[in-house]
Amino acid sequence: MFSSSIEFIRAALAEDIGHGDITSSLVIGTEIAGADVIAKEDFILAGMPFVKEVFEIVDPEVSISINISEGSRVKKGDVLARIEGRARSLLAGERVALNILQHLSGIATAACAFTDRVKDLPVRIVDTRKTKPCMRAMEKYAVRIGGAFNHRFGLYDGILIKDNHIDIAGGVREAVSRAKQGHHLLRIEVEVRNLDEMREAMESGADVIMLDNMDPAEMKKAVHAIRAHDKKILIEASGNVRPENVRDIAESGVDIISVGAITHSARAVDISMKILSVRKH
Repeated sequence: MFSSSIEFIRAALAEDIGHGDITSSLVIGTEIAGADVIAKEDFILAGMPFVKEVFEIVDPEVSISINISEGSRVKKGDVLARIEGRARSLLAGERVALNILQHLSGIATAACAFTDRVKDLPVRIVDTRKTKPCMRAMEKYAVRIGGAFNHRFGLYDGILIKDNHIDIAGGVREAVSRAKQGHHLLRIEVEVRNLDEMREAMESGADVIMLDNMDPAEMKKAVHAIRAHDKKILIEASGNVRPENVRDIAESGVDIISVGAITHSARAVDISMKILSVRKH
């Protein structure tokens, strides 16, 4: 489990429970309950390890039996897990656990919608840094569960010269030159907006070139030019990528397709927790 995720879960529980669940404290005594976590639609399952962590924090005596493995395609009506323990504990953790599970399963499902369309082609679908604050580790985990890959995790683990860097530095060549002078270990990636910037990037010695928001015809020209110049340069496509056009982009010959929508626009799937048994403690 990621340490940042545990901190996030603790904060989410504190946000929801505060100084105590007033309703449960008034209505529920010492009852022991059993509940099923149920899929209300079809999706790719992701996030069960975090659900377990939620209830471990709420009450270590709560037990969870997971019925379906991470990354599985579930159907409406499938019972994803059985949870048993103090009724108050189940209700205290319910909303946070379901929020996380619904969100991460939505991301995995979105990732799969892209990867399924290009699974026979030599291209990787990757995510971006367009994630919810403090949920990046969890969201990037869900991306991998959905069959896609992770781009850099943050600003600290990869050199990616984007349009604002280029404009501030005074051009592609100057930006790449500064990056090379300052760091000799990491690959240098450059985002380019047109064929002129693309030529500057490859002539300046960029290791990865990102073709940003290019139309298909321009993208094919760029791929052909880069391959002719140096076959070792990795080529990434980005911008306005949708399930409907991802295959056309992949067929242009790029190596990587980055898709911000996998995380920033993924719809949470529908999952519920239903109490099915109650006994006195």
